[in-house]
Amino acid sequence: MTNNLFATKSVEKLISESEGGEHGLKRTLTATNLTMLGVGAIIGAGIFVLTGTAAANAAGPAIVISFLIAGLGCLFAGMCYAEFASMLPVAGSAYTYGYATLGEFIAWIIGWDLILEYLFGAATVAVGWSGNFVSLLGSLGITVPAAIAAAPLAYDGSSFEATGALINLPAVVLILVMTGLLVVGIQESAKFNNIIVVVKVVIVLLVIGFGFEYVDSANWEPFIPGKEILTDGSTRYGWKGVVAGAAIVFFSYIGFDAVSTAAQEAKNPQRDMPIGMLASLGVCTVLYILMSLVLTGIVPYESLNVPDPVLVALAAAGPGLKWLYFLTGVGAVAGLASVVLVMLMAQPRIFYSMSRDGLLPALFGKVHPKFNTPYVPTIITGVVAAIVAGIFPIGLLGELVSIGTLLAFVIVCAGIIVLRRTSPNLKRPFRTPFVPLVPVLGILICGYMMVNLGVDTWLRLIAWMAIGVAIYFLYGRKHSKLQQQPEPEQPKVMVG
Repeated sequence: MTNNLFATKSVEKLISESEGGEHGLKRTLTATNLTMLGVGAIIGAGIFVLTGTAAANAAGPAIVISFLIAGLGCLFAGMCYAEFASMLPVAGSAYTYGYATLGEFIAWIIGWDLILEYLFGAATVAVGWSGNFVSLLGSLGITVPAAIAAAPLAYDGSSFEATGALINLPAVVLILVMTGLLVVGIQESAKFNNIIVVVKVVIVLLVIGFGFEYVDSANWEPFIPGKEILTDGSTRYGWKGVVAGAAIVFFSYIGFDAVSTAAQEAKNPQRDMPIGMLASLGVCTVLYILMSLVLTGIVPYESLNVPDPVLVALAAAGPGLKWLYFLTGVGAVAGLASVVLVMLMAQPRIFYSMSRDGLLPALFGKVHPKFNTPYVPTIITGVVAAIVAGIFPIGLLGELVSIGTLLAFVIVCAGIIVLRRTSPNLKRPFRTPFVPLVPVLGILICGYMMVNLGVDTWLRLIAWMAIGVAIYFLYGRKHSKLQQQPEPEQPKVMVG
């Protein structure tokens, strides 16, 4: 039995373990489905929620530069993901890639980190969805009591305070509905997502096209606001604020990463996975930049620190865009719902892969006999995400998700460098260009954005990782199928 924490699984073994069997996942997704899943996850929180938060609290109008920085880091990481996804068309995303390159312990760290990215990501977006949903109902004359439509806890950057609310019920209901849809089937979920994506992209284009007519360029001055020192000693705005804004909105780009978790359900993953990830990333980056210009041009950036910044900007534009207000509300509600759907799709497939390796109990690897979906981890993910979304505020959740995502991207970029050296002859249907330059740039940009997140966020990440390490040594290592394999016999040496 091996005690090597950094024992790896070969690419061939990972692929053979994923193929066939009565408990396997069903390959039904096309390149179009994968691209739409990516757009479904990317276009949502960034445009409809986090653009306003990051502009108001970190970067000002220079949130445009923040999106460029985040998009560049994502491009480098995305090319690394694309190489891995074409080479390892199995469920598990960065967790599986880490197992093939950096060893079991690092793979566990990535898998545990991805819970921050997907499970907490679903909860974060559900909170933003709730704000937009309540605003949309308000425009129809329907008032939802604040006691059941807001988080019972508020976070001011250093401490929690009670808000008087009981639970964010709309967020909880959305997550439970999306969970039920995912249990029924991935193909059905993809069809639902495709419809929503078309609707929200059309509405985003309408807001950009008509919104530019109402832009007041004075709202862009100064484009990079001067640095401010807050009462707790932290700073915002200035160049550091631009980078901090990039770290916050980086959360908006994790859609292409979520696509990689569906590799084992893609019909032609070697060709379609890179297309799905990189195409969705490119389209969405352009839309993000244009939308951030419109929002900060219509209203002063300070007024965008709300759960529904797009609706606030349209309302400020006056009666000329009143006709678009309701449509945008519908687009935001539908769009954020599709983001929650993709995040909730991704997390159970990480659990599924970890369970198959013995690092989590077998319960997390249960596949439905009729629907061929990992229904037990899907239900677990949905219930936990619903509880988190019902209690915590969006600002705290958004930063946790961002730092978790950035850490996963850094490790994936490093994995490409390692695998190019250790297994240079592996078949790579898609090859990351200019290795090691591209992975190194991905590591540097993502690492720089991590550094510019708050100390409290780092402390929460460290605490989360400490819990994960404890679980690995108390359970995962003892039950690991790789660790339980017998050591290969050493050849006998004849003496004399």
